[in-house]
Amino acid sequence: MELGVHTFADVSLDPNGVGPAQRVREVVEEITLADEVGLDVFGIGEHHRRDYAASAPAMILAAGAEHSSRIRLTSAVTVLSSDDPVRVFQQYSTLDLLSGGRAEIMAGRGSFTESFPLFGYDLADYDELFAEKLDLLLALRDAERVTWSGRLRPPLHDQPVYPRPVQNPLPVWVAVGGNPQSVVRAGALGLPLALAIIGGEPERFVPLADLYREALRRTDHTALPFSLNLHGFVADTSQAAGDIYYPGHSEVMNRIGRERGWGPTNRAAFDAQVALRGAYVVGSPEQVAEKILFQHELFGHHRTLIQFAIGSVPHRDVLRAIELFGTEVAPLVRAEVARREGATAAVTS
Repeated sequence: MELGVHTFADVSLDPNGVGPAQRVREVVEEITLADEVGLDVFGIGEHHRRDYAASAPAMILAAGAEHSSRIRLTSAVTVLSSDDPVRVFQQYSTLDLLSGGRAEIMAGRGSFTESFPLFGYDLADYDELFAEKLDLLLALRDAERVTWSGRLRPPLHDQPVYPRPVQNPLPVWVAVGGNPQSVVRAGALGLPLALAIIGGEPERFVPLADLYREALRRTDHTALPFSLNLHGFVADTSQAAGDIYYPGHSEVMNRIGRERGWGPTNRAAFDAQVALRGAYVVGSPEQVAEKILFQHELFGHHRTLIQFAIGSVPHRDVLRAIELFGTEVAPLVRAEVARREGATAAVTS
């Protein structure tokens, strides 16, 4: 089980609050600490809004690469539909070179749509853009010289693309929010899957994991890594975790909810999601470990990424959460997953 953290580099909408210059430096500090405490992955999601500072995740990850030595560095996600696959490949190949082979691309269609008009794309092409550009991205990572054509991007004719990464191939994941077609696409292409669960009962998403594995089987691909990307927080006590995390998290969810027509949230609804069968991984180290292991029983997944820094959650508390996640949660989870895998191997041998 790989454990890690991801962030959108939230900034304050209050002029007196945390601005972009401060926030991107805080993210580099979070990467540094996550590496020091032994976490496996740090991810940064791409957004093009006033409330986030991460419109160019590869640049922040590159800064983090210079302050870390072993942690994997991934986008979470790259909005591939509105980007150019050649530039994405070049940026993450460069990150791979800087980090000594620790870069990953987590490609998604994008749940926010600000980047489409920004870069001149039509939302009517939403699905086709992603499918076409993912095809090109995979062609770029698989060969130094590329010949490719599609409907929505100019073709390439025996075009060399540099630099080449340390890793061969450069890892590319498909990130989904619950769309079955996207799940099947990842399995059919033989790509690792990252499933975001930000509400409801995680058990309801188990059929998507089954669908993914069936798509892998039908296309003769071997088992591949599978990640759950979640909202959560760790503090010394369960009460402190909820009290620290809830204000910032609820403000963000209510603000975005007003844009999308969701109903408002409240502390009672939040606490229900914190329960064992809810979506939020919030609590003391023991409670967070218990919940990750409960979800592992459901999904049999290989990676858990948790978004700690949402909205106005104070940076000092995020650093403490990362510390606890690496030093107290991770040993509990890894020991139990190793025990389960050992028991399974003994039964099947």
